[in-house]
Amino acid sequence: MLVKVKGKHVILSLVCLVLGFMIAFSYQRTEAENKQANIPDKQLQRNLDLRNQLIEQEELNRKLQNELAKKQQQVLEIEKELSSEAQVFFNLAEDTEKYRMFLGKVKVKGKGVEVTLADGDYNPKEENVNNYIVHEQHVFKVINELFISGASAIAINGQRLSSNSYIICNGPVITIDGTQQPAPFIISAIGDPDVMSAAINLTGGVKDQLVNDNIVVKIEKKENVVLEPILGN
Repeated sequence: MLVKVKGKHVILSLVCLVLGFMIAFSYQRTEAENKQANIPDKQLQRNLDLRNQLIEQEELNRKLQNELAKKQQQVLEIEKELSSEAQVFFNLAEDTEKYRMFLGKVKVKGKGVEVTLADGDYNPKEENVNNYIVHEQHVFKVINELFISGASAIAINGQRLSSNSYIICNGPVITIDGTQQPAPFIISAIGDPDVMSAAINLTGGVKDQLVNDNIVVKIEKKENVVLEPILGN
C-alpha cells in the first residue's frame, strides 16, 4: 500500500514538473513575442514622429520661401522707386545744364559751324552805301536759321548770345547786349555741322538772300567750336 502511494506521488510530481515547465516555457515565449511585437511598434512610432517633423519642416520652409519672395518683391519695388527718383534727379540736372547753356552761363564746346558775314564791295554808282553793309536783320536771319537747325549755343565775334540778347545796327558796326562788334561778323554755332550747313546753303534760303543783299557769306564746318560763358549777371 505504501508503494502505491509513493508511486502516485512520483507520478504527480512528474506531472507537476512537466506542467510547470510548460507554463514557464509558454510565459517566456509570450514575453519574447511581446518584446518582438513592441520593437516594430516603437520603430513605427519613431518613423511617424520623423515624418511629422519632416512635414512641419517643409511647411516652415514654404512659409520662409513665401516670406523671402515677399521681401524680394519689396526690394524690387524700392529699387524701382530709387531708380525712378534717380532718373528724375538726372533729368533735372540735365535740364538745368541745358538751361545754363541756353542762358550762356557755362563754357561749351563741340562740333559746329562758323558763318562769316562781311560787307560787300561798294559800287560807287550806287547812291546808298547801306546797301552793301551787314545789318542786324542779316545777322538775325543766320542766327534764327542756326537755332532752327539745332544749334545749342551761338556767339558773334566770340561774344556769347543768351535767350534775351539784343542786337542793334549802328552803321558799320552792330551792338550786342551793349557791346559793339565790327564787321566781319563771325557767327559760331555748336550743333550738327552737316545739318546747319545744309540749312544755310538751302537753295533760296538764307545764304541766297544775303548774297542778293550784296553780303559776302562764308560757311565753314568745324570739328571743335569753343564758346565762352557770358561774363557778369
